[in-house]
Amino acid sequence: MRQVIQSLKTGSIELADVPCPALQRGSLLIRSNTSLISAGTERMLLEFGKAGWLGKMRQQPDKVRQVLDKINTDGLLPTLHAVNSKLDEPLPLGYCNVGTVLAVGEGVEGYAVGDRVASNGRHAEVVAVPQHLCAKIPDSVDDEAAAFVVLASIGLQGVRLAEPTLGESFVVMGLGLIGQITVQILRAHGCRVLGIDFDANRLDLARRFGAETVDLSSGADPVAVAMEFSRGRGVDGVLITASTKSNDPIRQAPQMCRKRGRVVLVGVVGLDLARADFYEKEVSFRVSCSYGPGRYDESYEENGNDYPIGFVRWTEQRNFEAVLDLMADGRIDVQRLITHRYPIDRVGDAYLTIDGESGNSLGILLQFPQEESKSKQLLRRTVHIDQTNERGRDTGQSPGIAFVGAGAFARHTLMPTFRQVGARLAQVASRGGLTALLNGRKFKFATASSDIQSVFDNPEVDAVVIATRHDSHAALTCQALRSNKHVFVEKPLALNEEQLTDVVSAYETACRSNNRPVLFVGFNRRFAPQVKKIHSLLAPLKVPKAFVMTVNAGAIPADHWAQKQDSGGGRIIGEGCHFVDLLRYLSGHPIDSVRANMFGPQSRELVCDDKMTITLGFSDGSMGTIHYLANGNKSFPKERLEVFCDGRILQLDNFRRLRAYGFGRFRKMNLWSQDKGHLAEVKAFVDAVSGKAPDPIPLEELIEVTRVTMDAVRAAKTGETVLYNEGNQSLQSRRAAA
Repeated sequence: MRQVIQSLKTGSIELADVPCPALQRGSLLIRSNTSLISAGTERMLLEFGKAGWLGKMRQQPDKVRQVLDKINTDGLLPTLHAVNSKLDEPLPLGYCNVGTVLAVGEGVEGYAVGDRVASNGRHAEVVAVPQHLCAKIPDSVDDEAAAFVVLASIGLQGVRLAEPTLGESFVVMGLGLIGQITVQILRAHGCRVLGIDFDANRLDLARRFGAETVDLSSGADPVAVAMEFSRGRGVDGVLITASTKSNDPIRQAPQMCRKRGRVVLVGVVGLDLARADFYEKEVSFRVSCSYGPGRYDESYEENGNDYPIGFVRWTEQRNFEAVLDLMADGRIDVQRLITHRYPIDRVGDAYLTIDGESGNSLGILLQFPQEESKSKQLLRRTVHIDQTNERGRDTGQSPGIAFVGAGAFARHTLMPTFRQVGARLAQVASRGGLTALLNGRKFKFATASSDIQSVFDNPEVDAVVIATRHDSHAALTCQALRSNKHVFVEKPLALNEEQLTDVVSAYETACRSNNRPVLFVGFNRRFAPQVKKIHSLLAPLKVPKAFVMTVNAGAIPADHWAQKQDSGGGRIIGEGCHFVDLLRYLSGHPIDSVRANMFGPQSRELVCDDKMTITLGFSDGSMGTIHYLANGNKSFPKERLEVFCDGRILQLDNFRRLRAYGFGRFRKMNLWSQDKGHLAEVKAFVDAVSGKAPDPIPLEELIEVTRVTMDAVRAAKTGETVLYNEGNQSLQSRRAAA
């Protein structure tokens, strides 16, 4: 199928051949009929893409501060690499889609194949959209009108926040698509409306919808006109639907209002406001968030958990339905807003239209072909990219590598590293399809797919890299092992004992029926050059060591998927396992005890288990302490390791700066890049798969580290100490009260 994407580096538009997205639980698979270009939003994206480095920095000063923080923590070169990688990721465009339902996902109710629906789907021939971001279209509303539903819902949500009543007077500043629809919604509420803009054509349209207008291009004073419009009292409210860097709208809006008037920001404007203008009249200021309640709430949008109507009357989906009802009743007219129609083949011309300065464009529709002869092509879920990477076994090339998951860590770190070591990249798969294609092209994979099962069925794939969300790691690892594939799985290996047991069982079955597979977990810290150096310095010292690992992890929101037990396992299982593995490697001996403490409920923290201290005891008498803390400061090193041993000390900051005290002539080892550790771990895995080297990490250690991490979380919650039997390869544990 074809999908519209834009380069963030250059602003160029491409109609790409993309694998059809997979149908997921709670979603609909929709064949597109029409979609609307959101001129304001998509013009901003074009301008950002075409801007140079300096222009991009000016447009996003907050991002510049984040980059400076990253330079301070990670160094200049890794930061520049990360920024370039981010800009090198093309952006899918569009969020105003109309189409016909092709398939209904598990758990979806109220929809059937053949239904016409409006959704926030992209500009693509087939889209997969969660059920709460869709609404069925009444027969009396045609496709072209329905394409405006999502955009109109943005205006409707702004009106809801303004709380208009019959007879009130309102100003709408900015008469683009959202502004024109907002005028009509306010008129439907029985309000008098004053529209403000520079463009004569848009002002004329607003007058046809019942508004009085102010032409800013004539030099008119909008505040004075608004006061006259309101009979000298001040208007009841102002909705700012403009898109401008100017601060004029936010400064003028409160001056137009009566005492205790309302200002609602719907668009994007400068926010250098004057406090006195709001303070003296007690003018309220609210910012409207997109289509309404539920927006950006993963539980609502992705997981399908609706808000009870008795508590949240108007969700984003119910706003979609309200707009469709207004269209069906003729109270919203969008036909006058349509200025251009383009077939999807001419999408480049469509974006040239919104990028022009003529001011004549407003509603631009993209139309998708409906020929049944193309149905099979639309639903194709695998796309061939680089033929030179196919049939590798026949030419004696290195083992074929497939990726399941193409998220940030996979594309920024793992994929370039596998390519750097010369691996043959056979296939990349992601459920959405687009990220698979984009990364498949960038790193020259043979094929890109949205069909995960096809990875395990592909005879050209020898090893699978699993880089998905944590909750899928164990199941995908088992699936790969049962398909006779080697496995590189990002940490964690499993979230609970049941998942770990399944993995061990699948591995043992694979060993009995075939050649012994390589099972590797991405514990990359042990492969860092400085860590290797520390290991070599400690190995001759046959005395107990004390390890202190401080992780300045940084806070992430309580509702982030990584914090949740069912999806991420929590941050200790999800990331803390790295440091359990690191200390296990440096000690060179099994762990025989673990205890842990975390913030208690009396701390009033929303999340307590991302602020934890774990104490490990090793069979040689060594001890290790891991302080995993999410309540620190970014200016402090993110990861600091200290080792005390036999009158000597080693200190490692961020795997870049190693200092030694008491080790003779060896005093320091500084590196300005962290990539060498990833390079070493990936090369070790590829060599093991090729039969050139043993497994990078013994399976017993992978299982040990995973179980100890799980036990640490449990110990922190119960206050117990977990003791392991001597020679704890089986990790049969007994527990004693702390």
